[in-house]
Amino acid sequence: MVRRLKLMTVAILAALAASVSPAAGQVADDGVHRLVLYITEPSMEKMNSVLDVAANVSRHYSEIGEEVEIEVVAFNRGLQMVRADTSPVKKRLTNFMQSMINVTFQACGNTLDTVTRNEGEAPPLIEGTGIVQTGVARLLELDEQGWTIVQP
Repeated sequence: MVRRLKLMTVAILAALAASVSPAAGQVADDGVHRLVLYITEPSMEKMNSVLDVAANVSRHYSEIGEEVEIEVVAFNRGLQMVRADTSPVKKRLTNFMQSMINVTFQACGNTLDTVTRNEGEAPPLIEGTGIVQTGVARLLELDEQGWTIVQP
């Protein structure tokens, strides 16, 4: 039984390894590194971690003379990060958006629809936040384009 479980685990891992995008881990033809970070929790610690990772990666590539594009996708309860009325990191995020032009922030439209239904009105977003139809689908699209996906 244990042997069969080990074999199944190896088979699953092999299938996953085979399904990894060939572009994963490679720099695009244009030489630009691309990173997408996502947040699904309303934790201030997680939000600051996302901002720290974005700042550190941006600074790293800037220091070595290379370009990087970073997109942050907020969905589920992580939407709180980009809400103008509830974000515990609003001030830092606003300053971040002004100083880090290579970093963009996206809110999940499906999550916005759910919040609107539950609260009776659309939640205000921090100025500069974009909206994508579906947060997870956005991650899939970016992965298929060769972006690296990280959840800090």
